[in-house]
Amino acid sequence: MKIFVTGATGFVGSHLTETLVRRGDEVVCLARNPTKFARVFPTQQPRMVQGTLHDDAALREGCESVDIVFHSAALTAARSRDEFFSTNAAATRRLTEIAAERAPNLQHFVYVSSQAAAGPSKRGHPKSEADPADPVSDYGASKLAGEESVRHSGLPWTIVRPCSVYGPGDTAFLTVFKSARFGVVPTFGDSAKELSFVYIDDLIRALVDVASTTASRERTYFVCHPEIVTMNDVARSFYRAVKDRSHGDPLVVCLPGGIARLALGLTGAVARFAGRTTLLSTDKANELLAEAWTCKPGAVERDTGWTAEVPLAQGAVRTAAWYKEHGLL
Repeated sequence: MKIFVTGATGFVGSHLTETLVRRGDEVVCLARNPTKFARVFPTQQPRMVQGTLHDDAALREGCESVDIVFHSAALTAARSRDEFFSTNAAATRRLTEIAAERAPNLQHFVYVSSQAAAGPSKRGHPKSEADPADPVSDYGASKLAGEESVRHSGLPWTIVRPCSVYGPGDTAFLTVFKSARFGVVPTFGDSAKELSFVYIDDLIRALVDVASTTASRERTYFVCHPEIVTMNDVARSFYRAVKDRSHGDPLVVCLPGGIARLALGLTGAVARFAGRTTLLSTDKANELLAEAWTCKPGAVERDTGWTAEVPLAQGAVRTAAWYKEHGLL
């Protein structure tokens, strides 16, 4: 198979690319930074096309006569709503147009969206694909707009909405692991909020599986482990993984909604003043303070035979071990 991967140097994209290269596919990757690309893929390097999602020439080269496109590149932090939509919606639409032009025999366009596109769930009621999408952030709205571009592209498509993804190579949860090392885990809002997680290896298998079956075409899937955990469970799992023990609980410090919104607003304002982007902002507060972010994996299990294999407690141990091995903990 000849496969084009966007976002190949990111957390999900790098794991996906390594898996495809190992199984013998001809992989072409879109990447901005050759130095980072060489660092992420030090041995078995796929072919790199230098550019961004806004570079038509690079997209044309990457899409040339490919069998599958995995679109995992996305903007997760931005200075404005327009920035989010420019990359996550408009550039996604342009990529589908170029794929239609340059890959006439395309078998599958797999869009790596996000649970944020669907919006939060209610406690005790995990979302399914049949539930209406109701994003609560600019990021989530832009990813939902990207989904719509894919649905109307005329390509053979599948949309995957991962929940919170973690595992070796991730840095998003590193701060939480570091806090757990000291026996204290801060959280926004209620520590009883419910969450779905998926370990990186499980997600990559799901992406490969949906691209390998025609049953998944024109379908949207949540990808998650079926277990529902609370923030207290997360703190406990991370704490025990860091401490190499099977018992004991950390102190979970809950930041109330009003204070959380104020703190996030100040963080976002400082970042904007400095000309930087940050994940922590007033817009992000609606996500962080939601009572639940849970979903059901039943549809992808039914159509592909995929099942998640790694529960949070086990995945946390593997992730903590990777952090320690790389001197991050």
